[in-house]
Amino acid sequence: MQVHLTDDEVYTDIVFDSRHVGAPGLAHGGAVSAACDDLFGFTLWIARRPAVTRSLTVEYLAPVTLGQTHRITARIVKESGRTIHVAATGTNSSTTCFTASAIFIEVPAEHFIRHGGPGNPAIEALLNTLSTIDTHTREM
Repeated sequence: MQVHLTDDEVYTDIVFDSRHVGAPGLAHGGAVSAACDDLFGFTLWIARRPAVTRSLTVEYLAPVTLGQTHRITARIVKESGRTIHVAATGTNSSTTCFTASAIFIEVPAEHFIRHGGPGNPAIEALLNTLSTIDTHTREM
């Protein structure tokens, strides 16, 4: 998944394929849900805080067709204490096919180190990325 960052949103263009099939010709709801959860994780670039998913809801509004590009756009809706509320919309060229919302809970960076293992390159990269985002220009 290639993710792009704007001032207040993250987005990705995704094509669900035969690996993601649910009903014939359509993406499985679990694949759509996983894509949303993954993209929501990138809203942490905007929040600049490490967090984990507490809840995730997807509303399926139209069939998510295999082989068609869908743009998923996510943004932070509200931040309160340790809680980050996010929302997303998934559209193809002409139709909103799904919406999603999630609640993330901020956790200390040590949580990732403790559960990912000290020196884990993926954890180190995540923490490094979060600490190097320029909040004024949104560049990494």
